[in-house]
Amino acid sequence: MPARIVSYDENSICSFFLILFFMFDSLPFLASGILFGLVAGLLPGPLLTLVISETLRHNKKEGIMVATAPAVTDVPIIFFSVFILSKLSEFELALGAISLAGALFIAYLAYESITIKGFHLDLQNVKVQSLKKGILTNLLSPHPYLFWMTVGAPTVVKGYSVNLLSVIFFISGFYVFLIGSKILVALIVDRSKSFLKSSAYIYIIRILGFILLIFTLLYIRDALRIFGVI
Repeated sequence: MPARIVSYDENSICSFFLILFFMFDSLPFLASGILFGLVAGLLPGPLLTLVISETLRHNKKEGIMVATAPAVTDVPIIFFSVFILSKLSEFELALGAISLAGALFIAYLAYESITIKGFHLDLQNVKVQSLKKGILTNLLSPHPYLFWMTVGAPTVVKGYSVNLLSVIFFISGFYVFLIGSKILVALIVDRSKSFLKSSAYIYIIRILGFILLIFTLLYIRDALRIFGVI
């Protein structure tokens, strides 16, 4: 029986390598989104407190519902931040200042991560919350605004200058790991309340903190380039 000859369409091969090329350029944005999502999802804060309190007071389903709040609240914040930054794209001094502000915010997150001692939750002072309250709490928290104005939006604009896939990778990586990590905390806390004081939780946060220090230096470098210093 004669051997079967397999032929490949040249256009298909070119398309395949083109996709690989775009994906390779977009991978740093995916990595950034994953890192920032994990830090935002695991660091103690108002929303994570609600996730835990709802899980302990009711069940893991209620905690998971609260964990999804950023998917609702952050949409207008993203559009607003990107819109403002696009209007400032011609003002290099403003862009440099935003990059420096982003470096300071990331440095703050790094400090909070590295110096973490554990998660202390006082349920006596936490009111019963619903998804609506979770959304309201996240809207009133300064962290989403600070992140998207100083870190998120500049990264989106920078990613768009590379290709659209970079933007998709960054945003999807950020929210999959932001929401996913909070859901994971709800599932773990539902089984063991001691997890938040365990060495594993503390070490994970501290490792993320040291990685954030690298991103702090990268944002400082970008600011200095914008100012023409380097």
